[in-house]
Amino acid sequence: MGTRGREIVGGKADELIALLNKALADEWLAYYQYWVGSKVVMGPMKEAAITELLEHAADELRHAEMVCSRIIQLGGTPVLSPKAWYEHTNCGYDSPEDPYIESILKQNIKGEQCAIEVYNKLALLSRESDIITHNMVLQILSDEVEHEDDLQSLLEDYEVMLQRRG
Repeated sequence: MGTRGREIVGGKADELIALLNKALADEWLAYYQYWVGSKVVMGPMKEAAITELLEHAADELRHAEMVCSRIIQLGGTPVLSPKAWYEHTNCGYDSPEDPYIESILKQNIKGEQCAIEVYNKLALLSRESDIITHNMVLQILSDEVEHEDDLQSLLEDYEVMLQRRG
């Protein structure tokens, strides 16, 4: 990281790097959860779910790129192995053992709600000390809030469809 850029962040750089590495682990696990979920999802409205899951997977991969780049800019080293993702994760990983659409959507809603909490905390932490990280975190937080809304809307549509059938 450049000298002046590091000076601006000051003593919070190491704390931010650690928290960003945890977020990076979350992004990789979220990416895979969305991607693999899109491959195994079953049930009514499957095509709508696949579209949404793949779109969100692409966003999570973009977030991972953003977070990784910022870790490096701050002079840190990103989490280097998939095994380490589990050691660093805030939100964990829910394997899509039950591939039925309702389960897949609920698992991913839970993940988005966790991500919203993580990025909200990062936004509060970086607001005063690191405007660059703060702006990046706000972009990602906005996406995560949108993802939660998208998934909840899809789940609501699914539930309405079931009620009309029954």
